[in-house]
Amino acid sequence: MRLRHKLSKQRFFLYFFLVLGVLLFLVPMYMALITSLKDPAEINLARAWSLPKRLNWKSYIDAFDLLRPNFLNSVILSVTATLISALVGAVNGFVFSKNRFSGSELIFSFLLFGMFIPYQIILIPLFQVLRSIGLYGSLGGLILAHVIYGIPIVTLIFRNFYDQIPNSLVESARLDGCGFFSLLIRMFIPLSAPAFVVVGIWQFTQIWNEFLWGITLTRPEANPITVGLSKLAGGQAVSWNLPMAGSFIAGLPVLLIYIILGKYFIRGLLAGSVKG
Repeated sequence: MRLRHKLSKQRFFLYFFLVLGVLLFLVPMYMALITSLKDPAEINLARAWSLPKRLNWKSYIDAFDLLRPNFLNSVILSVTATLISALVGAVNGFVFSKNRFSGSELIFSFLLFGMFIPYQIILIPLFQVLRSIGLYGSLGGLILAHVIYGIPIVTLIFRNFYDQIPNSLVESARLDGCGFFSLLIRMFIPLSAPAFVVVGIWQFTQIWNEFLWGITLTRPEANPITVGLSKLAGGQAVSWNLPMAGSFIAGLPVLLIYIILGKYFIRGLLAGSVKG
């Protein structure tokens, strides 16, 4: 009885702090939601925490009209860079897991150093490289930057996933005449759905939410949605219902991906995709 009482007391404090953490996390979302649904004349400090007198859905229509070009840029950027990253990661992971060569472990270790380099540090060299190859200011340059920066983490994920596949299976396939590309395309790619989901969610989220590269490496016509959202909140006379509605529009794709693919993401992690 004493043990049960102790456990229930511990569980009470656990739930208390969990609920407290959830409430603290939801406060900014609550403020953004009620502000986005208010008329501009109703937005002031005195009524900051109050519910809107009348729901103003027009904020979302106006915000989407203003953010439409940036939204499309972000879709093209995130989808393209994520797909290329996943394919590059699959090939790299296959090489470092099942086609090891002299020095491959050393190269793999150096490759992983890229995961620990803050992207702010490489901003100026990246700017100079993109300008020298004629891709500065374009969406293509930003896609290339995200693909290269994501190579270490996607390679690690695929390599750990492919380590779970028995080498005997690979050797049998090679005895049957399968070469490098046959093994990769016919055997490993079809088995890699969990790794593709993990990489897809990870890369899409990172690229969609990125701001610094978006504002420094692209011209206005190629700005992603994070930059468009910051411009929506700029100026001296801001109608705050618009940036608040825009923030929900900007966060919706990532939220939908987690809702739809979240369980596969967990399965992919449990399958050893990020082991080590």
